[in-house]
Amino acid sequence: MANQKRSWLAGPQIPAENEDPDAPGKWPGEKLGLPEKGSGSLASVMRRSVGVIIDWIVAWIVAGFLNMFTHSLGDTATLTLILFVVFGVVSVWLFARTPGQTVLGMGVARIDVPGARVGFLRALARSVLTAFILPAAMVDSDGRGMHDRGTGTSVIMS
Repeated sequence: MANQKRSWLAGPQIPAENEDPDAPGKWPGEKLGLPEKGSGSLASVMRRSVGVIIDWIVAWIVAGFLNMFTHSLGDTATLTLILFVVFGVVSVWLFARTPGQTVLGMGVARIDVPGARVGFLRALARSVLTAFILPAAMVDSDGRGMHDRGTGTSVIMS
């Protein structure tokens, strides 16, 4: 592949965390020790995107409701972003899933220590990076966002 000509339209090629060019994984997450399908397998980029949209809509509705009574926290757009981050931190920290992920049967798991809780600091870092959009939109060949790689987490099927 190194000798193949690529167009800039193809975007960057971000290798998976444990990718071996001589022995690529048979499915996304194989090199991370995750199953191909079912519970514990990596959630698709499309499913994760829909989960983020659901979370954003929930934050927007709550922000609109709060702004009916006070504007001291900012306008609806600002409050939506604040609530999106707060919902993400609290729900991932306490329940290992956001409301949107719950609806779609997904959750957040630690990859570096399987079975361990995500924890407050990882949930905070993950939610803040998601709010910046670019780290979550840039995915490696496993389909994991850079915010997940940076925090040692992944979105998996429940």
